[in-house]
Amino acid sequence: MITWRYIRSGAMDPAWNMAIDEAIMNAVAEGEAPPTLRFYGWKPATLSIGYFQKAEDEVDLAAVEAQGIGFVRRPTGGRAVLHDQELTYSMILPESYPEMPKSVTESYRVLSTGLLYGFRRLGLQADMVTLADEADRAKYATMGSAACFDSPSWYELVVEGRKVAGSAQMRQRGVILQHGSILLDMDVDQLFALLYYPNERLRERLKRSFREKAVAINDIKRQLGQPPVTLEETEAAFEKGIPEGLGIELKPGGLSERELADAERLVKEKYGNRAWNLKR
Repeated sequence: MITWRYIRSGAMDPAWNMAIDEAIMNAVAEGEAPPTLRFYGWKPATLSIGYFQKAEDEVDLAAVEAQGIGFVRRPTGGRAVLHDQELTYSMILPESYPEMPKSVTESYRVLSTGLLYGFRRLGLQADMVTLADEADRAKYATMGSAACFDSPSWYELVVEGRKVAGSAQMRQRGVILQHGSILLDMDVDQLFALLYYPNERLRERLKRSFREKAVAINDIKRQLGQPPVTLEETEAAFEKGIPEGLGIELKPGGLSERELADAERLVKEKYGNRAWNLKR
């Protein structure tokens, strides 16, 4: 059984969150770090956008600043995510990892099996749905929305037909980085207030569609008449579920001095730099 390093970062500045993920990726690429699972949160609540999004066209930056919301561009693709009441995870491992599929979609399926076990440990009947054709994908997507949970991959984690996790993956220098949001609660109104739309009618239509397609853990718990889960309970469930799903062991650890120095460099050069965050 392969052992992964397990890092619990707690709530951190958005620039540091993205810099640490990339610093770990660099260390894994250079053979200086083992496969790593990291859990973290965000302070302050943060809007992150995908690498290919055009910030000034899609995000109301004045609203983000006025509400005291953090802002950062992720190194991964996908759409906008409002990080607040959630557990964020990252999994970083070599592409040469035993039995890891070469394709992004199939490796996403394998890694997300760990998430599936985590949701089930919270008492949720989560399933992984294969979006084999356009009609299937349309069930979980809304054209025209800049919000991440409206952007389907080939496999989706769903509970009672609604998407429960938003993840993105990238590959660089022979390393896989997959990170994503496990939402405890979701403020849909606030998310859509931070994004640009041509008119309010379209905003409201997409917001309604979003609510039909995406759900947070405690929304489901309330519907089932069960008490809400805490961040600590969620972290404990996924701390056990991910190793079960992936067939691995976790060994608690921390960042090396090399990773910390690299993360500090990346904050200055990229994730804490306004030019990087607005560059497209």
